[in-house]
Amino acid sequence: MIGLISATAAGAAARDRLAAAWPGRARVYDGPVGEAVRAAFAECEQLVCFLATGAVVRLLAPLLGDKASDPGVVCVDEGGRFAVSLVGGHGGGANELAREVGGLLGAEPVVTTATDSVGMAGLDTLGLPVEGDVAAVSRALLDGEPVTLAAEVPWPLPALPVAARQAQGTPEPAEGTYAVRVTDRAVAPGEREVILRPPSLVVGVGASSGAPVEEVLELVEGALRDAELSVRSVARLATVDAKAAEPGVVAAAERLGVPLVAYSAEELAGVAVPNPSDAPLAAVGTPSVAEAAALVGGGELLVPKRKSQRADGRPAMATCAVVRRPARGRLAVVGLGPGARDLLTPRARAELRRASVLVGLDQYVDQIRDLLRPGTRILESGLGAEEERARTAVAEARRGHAVALIGSGDAGVYAMASPALAEASDDIDVVGVPGVTAALAAGAILGAPLGHDHVSISLSDLHTPWEVIERRVRAAAEADIVVTFYNPRSRGRDWQLPKALAVLAGHREPTTPVGVVRNASRPDESSRLTTLAGLDPATVDMMTVVTVGNTATREIAGRMVTPRGYRWQEEPK
Repeated sequence: MIGLISATAAGAAARDRLAAAWPGRARVYDGPVGEAVRAAFAECEQLVCFLATGAVVRLLAPLLGDKASDPGVVCVDEGGRFAVSLVGGHGGGANELAREVGGLLGAEPVVTTATDSVGMAGLDTLGLPVEGDVAAVSRALLDGEPVTLAAEVPWPLPALPVAARQAQGTPEPAEGTYAVRVTDRAVAPGEREVILRPPSLVVGVGASSGAPVEEVLELVEGALRDAELSVRSVARLATVDAKAAEPGVVAAAERLGVPLVAYSAEELAGVAVPNPSDAPLAAVGTPSVAEAAALVGGGELLVPKRKSQRADGRPAMATCAVVRRPARGRLAVVGLGPGARDLLTPRARAELRRASVLVGLDQYVDQIRDLLRPGTRILESGLGAEEERARTAVAEARRGHAVALIGSGDAGVYAMASPALAEASDDIDVVGVPGVTAALAAGAILGAPLGHDHVSISLSDLHTPWEVIERRVRAAAEADIVVTFYNPRSRGRDWQLPKALAVLAGHREPTTPVGVVRNASRPDESSRLTTLAGLDPATVDMMTVVTVGNTATREIAGRMVTPRGYRWQEEPK
């Protein structure tokens, strides 16, 4: 919950705008400001105070305890010009809250956390449990001192400006050196070391009816301890669906702070395990619960099935097994839009900053290079290497990296999504990030040419035989559908556009409106309206989008408009 506190009418107006934008997420605290701040501080995870920073500092001073548990606090000035991250920038999420408040109120976010100020990912903001001297290692990264990244367990992390990346399986970083280690082993961080705990462990659990939570927990924690594994890397407990409501198992997951997942007996029976048993087969229909539930998603069996031990000597009531699940890299296929920075979506920006590896066409990389975090590894190539880029991006994701594969417009429209997905399999996580397409950008410039049914057709026969392209153009012509032509003409392909226009001319009047937009949304953007008979193909190149209207499309006040299927009334004068 976010507490909202204000002292003036102007502050109350801005406060109410946030409350309206966050239904169910925010609570307004009325009454004397001091009492309101104290109450919100005790009851909320975050606060937004429409007060002077000095006043908030004095009110918060006696309440502050520890940065790991204090709420994040953002101050907004009386004029609504600035949203200041005051307390809990990382741990309390105040930095992100300041940016969100700024976006909603039109205020400038003010973030003074050192890592955020230079665009570096904070070690305590990566979404993983962190141990060690975060401040010292962060300062070393900021100062450009040698820091080693040792990923014993590959995990997709944002870019970090480390001096060296230690290969998996190599010796531990030298004692006394700065290091960031990614490991699920129960090791203590060194003096100049930060340990990140990836959620790489799955614990399978079987239990008899009435098994006490203490017995289940003691078994799980003992198994991890004996195998020298960190309990903070447990991603989930897993069991058979017949035990999904067993109180001792449910409570164990709650105390560990992890989800409990359950699988059918049929699914578990199909998992090969080293230690099957007749007892669970008779009880729940599968020869293994603990091992099979842990191994459902694959991985390495680190702790084979073991039973609990009871002090009273009675039979064990719980079993468990521990598996290190396969590391899953992350591939984000990102559409950058038509070129203008303000048409790059917030989601695309976030994915660019989340990636440790960027793969893309060199000219597209140049467009967004300044948005990347320090330490991002850039793999760029020239025109014609689309399939190579797709293979490279997938290969990097399979190595456990967080990868962004970029393309212009929308990555799924004549861009990198289809070749990437053709290479990818279910061993990596793939995220599609939509972007504003060239057709949409050109349409907005022209007016409303896509107001009814429309198609996009690429005239490049590098990937599609011309016979297929021509058949599609003819079908669109016969169906009276607005057509947007991508890749209309290049130096080596100068006859396809005239041929396509001739096909359309067989079904549409010579006066049919045609919109021509070059470099939509970019500084050298140009556009013009012409007609099917008046378009000179020689004025078109690969940076141009050509939109041909249907029989209902009209030019109105210099704009190209296709009606939305309503009966077209008398054409405006």
